[in-house]
Amino acid sequence: MPDLSNIFLITDMDGTLLPENKILSDRDKSAIKRFRKDGGKFTIATGRTLQSALKYIKELEIDLPVILYNGSLIYDTHTDDVMFTDELPDCSKEIAAELFKFMENPGGEVLRLDNIYVVCNNEYEKEHTRICQVEPAYATLDSVPSGGWFKILFAAEPSQITKLGEYVKTRNFPVDFVRSHDIFIEMLPKGSSKGAALKEYIKLLNMENYTVIAAGDYNNDIEMLQFADFGTATANAQQDVKDIADITLKNSSDENAIAELIDMIYSGDIKNK
Repeated sequence: MPDLSNIFLITDMDGTLLPENKILSDRDKSAIKRFRKDGGKFTIATGRTLQSALKYIKELEIDLPVILYNGSLIYDTHTDDVMFTDELPDCSKEIAAELFKFMENPGGEVLRLDNIYVVCNNEYEKEHTRICQVEPAYATLDSVPSGGWFKILFAAEPSQITKLGEYVKTRNFPVDFVRSHDIFIEMLPKGSSKGAALKEYIKLLNMENYTVIAAGDYNNDIEMLQFADFGTATANAQQDVKDIADITLKNSSDENAIAELIDMIYSGDIKNK
């Protein structure tokens, strides 16, 4: 068996660890449990909120801090300690108002640590809250508590999200945008990403000597995979993700991709740096 004591595996959730039905597979859970038992370190990096990720954190018995809100927060669920945060500027409210007005059928939400605030509701936003299994607060942009805005999610049909993505490129907004699904685009603090958060994570936990293996499937995972020693794309990943990944798995998130990745670590296909 290889030495796993300085191997750190971090994975995206939806489309990577989580299959389409959002139920963790027994095979993936068993592989992660074995990996941790044998000395490997494991955590998640997700665009989800604390509330929507917590059930999976508990189910997997994750004992390390997690990266949430696509990199805007590093949080220790055991101590309830906010280890790192990156918040949207105050002007994000005005930017969001402009973008919701630009959209033909807007859906969207503001995400804070305390809750999800649905500020525009359409069928895509309703589906998002259903998938995340959360009870959001319904509010207007003006009534969402100020400060602590980690990200704003915009939800609409794919063609509208594509149109919105092209529009924001024409505006010099002091924030970043990333597409996290064909029906979602997200506003993040400038320079914020899973990759930037992972870099901060490694410093905070003194893990510079670890071999970092990251897995993802969508554009919001690209910076994380690029920062890792081994960036891994699932079989169902977007082509842009596969293009930058060191490894593309044979299996999709519906076919136990993370278990496949862990098997590769055990077989020695992925070695310590």
